[in-house]
Amino acid sequence: MSGPSIDPALYRPRDIIPIRRALISVNDKSGLVELATALANAGVEIVSTGSTAKTIAAAGVPVIEVAEVTGYPESLDGRVRTLHPAIHSGLLADLRLESHEAQLAEQGIRPFELVVSNLYPFVEAIAAGATGDAAIEQIDIGGPAMVRGAAKNHANVAVVTSPASYPVVLKALQLGGTTLEQRRRLATEAFQHTASYDRAVADWFAGGAAVDLHGVLSAQLRYGENSHQTAALYAREGGRGIAQAIQLGGKEMSYNNYVDADAALRAAYDFTEPAVAIIKHANPCGIAVASGEPGVDPIASAHQRAHACDPLSAFGGVIAANRVLTLEAAQSIKPIFTEVVIAPGYDPAALELLQTKKDLRILQLPADFVRETSEFKQLSGGILVQDVDADFAPFDEWTLAAGEPADAATRADLEFAWRACRAVKSNAILLANEGASVGVGMGQVNRVDSCQLAVTRAGDRAKGSVAASDAFFPFPDGAEILIEAGVRAIVQPGGSIRDQLVIDAANAAGVTMYLTGERHFFH
Repeated sequence: MSGPSIDPALYRPRDIIPIRRALISVNDKSGLVELATALANAGVEIVSTGSTAKTIAAAGVPVIEVAEVTGYPESLDGRVRTLHPAIHSGLLADLRLESHEAQLAEQGIRPFELVVSNLYPFVEAIAAGATGDAAIEQIDIGGPAMVRGAAKNHANVAVVTSPASYPVVLKALQLGGTTLEQRRRLATEAFQHTASYDRAVADWFAGGAAVDLHGVLSAQLRYGENSHQTAALYAREGGRGIAQAIQLGGKEMSYNNYVDADAALRAAYDFTEPAVAIIKHANPCGIAVASGEPGVDPIASAHQRAHACDPLSAFGGVIAANRVLTLEAAQSIKPIFTEVVIAPGYDPAALELLQTKKDLRILQLPADFVRETSEFKQLSGGILVQDVDADFAPFDEWTLAAGEPADAATRADLEFAWRACRAVKSNAILLANEGASVGVGMGQVNRVDSCQLAVTRAGDRAKGSVAASDAFFPFPDGAEILIEAGVRAIVQPGGSIRDQLVIDAANAAGVTMYLTGERHFFH
């Protein structure tokens, strides 16, 4: 069955449409009063509902309640407000058609040129623990109907679903109206908004039986992992991560830049202390926390110590910090060829210095940056979903399996190494000393090779360091390489049928060994 059909020859062209009448009904009231004030000052009639109308009226801005337009009071505890022909005819009338214009005049209905609406906070309510009828009451009906109606009729109506788009409206008021291109772009955002909302509701009803990977095109990238692959960045609605970061300088980001920058963030934000991670090809070249020395800038200290782990590999790497980047840190970074720097913020002098490196990509995280709780991996015919690996067994839950109990300094290094090791691709071995990695063995197909790589990269620094292994030692040979290199302590999950052989090797060498009872594979 097809929808209504109208002869295209009957449509009259419309581009710039002045805003004379606006329908506003929002849950998120950020910037509402400022928007309503600007509309009223421009002579726009405002029609509104419920708490939105009360907020506008309380600010002294003239507003007409929807009930005055419909002649029908809000009913059923607010479930029915805008679902009325006097509202939806004004939203859906296509004034490019003389017949629609005539019908509005005959029915005494005035059209809307602007709809501002965002929906009940269903996702937030579920996240806060709403269940049953409480969750059901957060399913918006009238809002999506208004938004979809206005978006469908974008030839005549501008629809705004986010306070971030209010400046578009304010600018349009100054320029005499919205353009067709603006209305089409806003309609796209509106349909994305309602689609995401409906998916969240459907997922809730399905009890988690569906996964929403919806994203909005944010950037068309030059190419993908390799130059013959096309690629793009899609940002999730409501996302607060690297996809929403602001670029403050440098060349445009590449696919690989994003992958490495996200890996660097993941590593740096595994620590609550000031920390820096340097990543190359999704693996750490170095991870360190601040030295804690009095009078030493923490982030500059963390960078210098992370860089010292493997300066050769750090060339062309990606740097992430979990604190505002200071001038001292920028001075430490500037002489080193670096692809990307990402941090939650930058001191003005630090930003100015880094911006002198014209190719350096400088990213600033959103102010409300939050780490993801789930991660997805595509595979042929489907998607794997898992919780993000962000939990670390505390030291007091570890089991001392060999040697003497760790002193305070050794304990601190073991805890650091255990966290830092999680960022290394499996099989992973990380050597650390005084809160900084000194050798990393990553991505090998057997643990012996990873151990050998870690001690080779550490060189003389292996002696007196501590070692962390992301999974158990299947045989004592890997641990023996670390012991021979001079490590003073080892932390590993345990769980091998040959654990006792590994423990015996540590005991024979007088090396402390702890078992955590958990592993941190990273593929």
